[in-house]
Amino acid sequence: MADNEPGGSDRSTDTESATDPADPRRIRSIAVHREDVATALEATLRSDRRVVLRVTPPYSGRMRARIHRVDATQTGPTGGDESAAAGGPIHVDPADLVEDRPAYPEVDETAADLPEADVETRRERHATAVAAWRDAVRESVGGTVAVSVDAASTDGTDATHEIDVVALG
Repeated sequence: MADNEPGGSDRSTDTESATDPADPRRIRSIAVHREDVATALEATLRSDRRVVLRVTPPYSGRMRARIHRVDATQTGPTGGDESAAAGGPIHVDPADLVEDRPAYPEVDETAADLPEADVETRRERHATAVAAWRDAVRESVGGTVAVSVDAASTDGTDATHEIDVVALG
């Protein structure tokens, strides 16, 4: 069957990584919603849960990363520290998608700004600080992210693949 016939391959190179839909090196860019990144980052910082942006195979040049809660018993590849093994999903840490990430406002810090204020005023002040933090995170999404890939390197070290981050919303 020819490459340009129905049902044929639409890939133009003959290298294994370019044709293997489970190879994350095929990915040139991932699209993420700014709100998903802020939500995942806040959930990770504010709780013992691990929330990531997940990219699932089959991989292609442009992929969508969606918010995903990683169960404590679940293992899997992540951006930066484990390889994308055997065609499984890639888990990208939301912190890796934010350039110049601001510090999350802690309740004690915002309460210290108004020590004489009543509880309701302190709550409102903290909610405003968190909203400002979320805005700053959303505006800082972008750049590139490196993911580890299962690739035999000549020196025995893990290989990484740089992926552009495209912010939506």
